[in-house]
Amino acid sequence: MYHYATVEKALKELEAKGYTIDYNVEEDRILKRAAEFSIEEIYRYEGMSNPDDEATVYGISNKINGDKGVFVAGNLAFAENDVAKILLKLEIDDKQKED
Repeated sequence: MYHYATVEKALKELEAKGYTIDYNVEEDRILKRAAEFSIEEIYRYEGMSNPDDEATVYGISNKINGDKGVFVAGNLAFAENDVAKILLKLEIDDKQKED
């Protein structure tokens, strides 16, 4: 998997791959039907001098209808955002399936 230099570049490339839904805006789709989604791509960015600059970009697809979109989580999102918590759980579950 290619690691894009910036979050902006990752978002542009994912959009070119068909990830057109902004799940930061459409988060209810994930909250209501979390089991329908899978994480296809993950890109993590660390702030060079400031931990507040950290972010994770998720490329997400709906296993039922094929919808694809992105979610960008800041470093504090996992503690504060329900969708980010769901995505973290999906990420962990996916890794356990691979093992």
